[in-house]
Amino acid sequence: MLAVGGHVLDDLASQCVRMATGLAGGVGDTQQEMCGALSGGVLVIGGALGRTGLSENDRPALTLATRYRQRFIAEFGYTQCARLRETAVYAPGGLGSCAALVERSAMILLELLSAAEPGHPIP
Repeated sequence: MLAVGGHVLDDLASQCVRMATGLAGGVGDTQQEMCGALSGGVLVIGGALGRTGLSENDRPALTLATRYRQRFIAEFGYTQCARLRETAVYAPGGLGSCAALVERSAMILLELLSAAEPGHPIP
């Protein structure tokens, strides 16, 4: 959320950042749920393209979140924090830290958000 949200969202309130804190480490650092980098990216997508009322179309945000998840899996193989740590972060030849995974997932998110600009189809 911090890696991209502050750059693409007009008003990333400190309360929004605090609300996302519990998602780190696969929810509360349990490593049992979805990677915090992926969760944070989905929150940024919602902030950029999400609806503000029930009468609005939520399809743009849902479509981009699906694409982000697909690209994340293609890059890292899994969405669960523990599996990512085993296979992509701390495995021999792996990224070496979650910071490197966050950086790479932020780049994927920025590519997708850039392609989702008005007049551009979502890849």
